[in-house]
Formats: sequence, structure tokens, C-alpha cells
Amino acid sequence: MAEAERIIGTPDIPDADRDEQDRDGQRRAGTEGAAADTGRPGTEGTAADTGRPGTDGAAADTGRPRGKRRIAVLFAVAAFAYALDLISKMIVVAKLEHHEPIEIVGDWLRFEAIRNAGAAFGFGEAFTVIFTVIAAAVIVVIIRLARKLYSLPWAIALGLLLGGALGNLTDRIFRSPGVFEGAVVDFIAPKHFAVFNLADSAIVCGGILIVLLSFRGLDPDGTVHKD
Repeated sequence: MAEAERIIGTPDIPDADRDEQDRDGQRRAGTEGAAADTGRPGTEGTAADTGRPGTDGAAADTGRPRGKRRIAVLFAVAAFAYALDLISKMIVVAKLEHHEPIEIVGDWLRFEAIRNAGAAFGFGEAFTVIFTVIAAAVIVVIIRLARKLYSLPWAIALGLLLGGALGNLTDRIFRSPGVFEGAVVDFIAPKHFAVFNLADSAIVCGGILIVLLSFRGLDPDGTVHKD
């Protein structure tokens, strides 16, 4: 009887082992598949997604809006300076020209309408055409430089220069005695000093700011150099 049970029960043992082996094989297959899914190719794909090319792309995407904002600041400052100069000159021509000067601070500061055929502060009245060409050249240079502009202080400085140059160039072109020979309207008259306008002030302030930035080693592209 025991012998019969041994003979009959013997086949059950291999079947159980076979089932266990099948389950072990399935577990190993699942483990290897997971390892394949998370192995080197996946790591390399992640590295490719987050590596240097992605970083450079993000930097480029970040740099472009930043440069565009600086250019927007430049032209906004230029437009403000130009509009302020143009409006002030229109008021002076309409209300002050051919009238007595208006004293603002006693004899120290007054508004007096004067037509200036020369450069800023009345210098070089015999070279009106030359100053007109210089002003136009300055405008072209500033616009070309704006493409590489990444510095906010430089954007403000160049905006002041551009607005001032446009203000005086408008007078050179549209005011008498003729195109490119027009006289600039000046009206700010400090005591013991030349008469000037807001465009001249914008040009001087922009120039001073550029000198200070150059002494600090700050370039228009935002980099800082040390001599």
C-alpha cells in the first residue's frame, strides 16, 4: 500500500516543482523586462532630454526675450525723450518766440526762444549740414548696436542719445531755412551758460552715462571686462 502511494504520489512532485519553476521564470522575465525599460537606453534618453543641448536651448530661449526687453527699453526711452523735446519746442515756438523771456529762477534760469543753426549749446553754426549728417549717423549706429544689446543701463543711455539725436535732427530737416540746414529751437537759458533744449540735455546725460559704464567695464552685451 505504501509502495502504491509512493508510485502514485511521485508524479505530483515534479509537477509542483515545474509550476514553481514556471513562476520563478515569470518573475525573472518580469524583472529583466523592468530592467530593460529602465536601463541604459532610458538613462541616455533622459540625459539627452536634460543634457547640454536642452540647457543651451533654454539659455537661448531665455536670452532672446531678455535681449528683446532691453531693446524695448531703449526705444521706449528714446520715444519718451523725443516726444518731450518735440512737445516742448512746439510750445516754445507757439508761446515764447518773439516774446520776452520768462524768468524761472530770477536771473539764474530763464526760458528764451532762440534758433540755433550750430551744434549743441550753439557751437559751430557754420557747419549745420555736417552736424545733421553726424546726427543721422549716430542714429544708424545706435539702431545697429541695439541688436546686440543685453544691458539695461546701456539701453537707457543709448535711448537718451537716440531720442536727443532724433529731436534735433527733426529740427534740421523740417525747420527753416531749409532741409538739412534747419535751425534748432533752444530755450533753456541758465545764467552765464549757453542756451540749450531738452534734446541737448538727453544727449549729454546719455553720454555721461556711457562714460560711467565704460569706466565700470560694462559692455552693451551685458559682459563685464577688467583692464
